[in-house]
Formats: sequence, C-alpha cells, structure tokens
Amino acid sequence: MNLLLDANISWRLKKLIENHFAKIIHADDLPFKQPVTDLQIWNYAKENDCIIVTNDEDYFNLSVLYSFPPKIILLKTGNQKTLQVSLLLIKHYSDFEALIKSDEYGVLEIY
Repeated sequence: MNLLLDANISWRLKKLIENHFAKIIHADDLPFKQPVTDLQIWNYAKENDCIIVTNDEDYFNLSVLYSFPPKIILLKTGNQKTLQVSLLLIKHYSDFEALIKSDEYGVLEIY
C-alpha cells in the first residue's frame, strides 16, 4: 500500500509508520516546484498508485469531480500530535485494505 501524505500532514509521520506501509511519500518529496498544488498531488497519486492521506476536504471535492483513483483517506480528527496520527493510521490499516479493494468507495473518513 502506497501512501502520499498531503502537505498539511507532518513529514515526521513517515518515520513513525514506515514499517507498516509499502511506500510513503510526502508532498514535499514530489518532483514539483514547492509548494505543490492539490491537483499536482492528485495527479501524482493517480499516476503512481498512491492513496492520499489528508485532512483537507478539497480532495473530497476532487473525488466528487473526477471520481477515483486516487483514493483518499480523510482525517477528520482535528489537530493531533504526529504520534497520535501514526497510531490512528496503523489502527485503521485493515480499513485501508478494504478501501483499496472497493469498487464503490473512493474516500475513507477517519474520526
């Protein structure tokens, strides 16, 4: 499972979850002029088979407009410490697998 962390997610998260996911990329690592746009992130995720992890509802709007892929994990947890976000992602790993397999759903909201 490949995750693409949006710019609004701490890059420090990569180190905390790297043993649980096949590949983790942060928006800051993308080969584009920084700051990257939501559409650049969207297209990169689509072309590279990544799930976007974000707390930005703009990606939900993009999924309504363009459908999926890419699929989106939308964190609706408010401000959390990076460690708490890492534990939440690890806890919901099986939900992410279900999202990947689904032909009906493109967004998973986590509260």
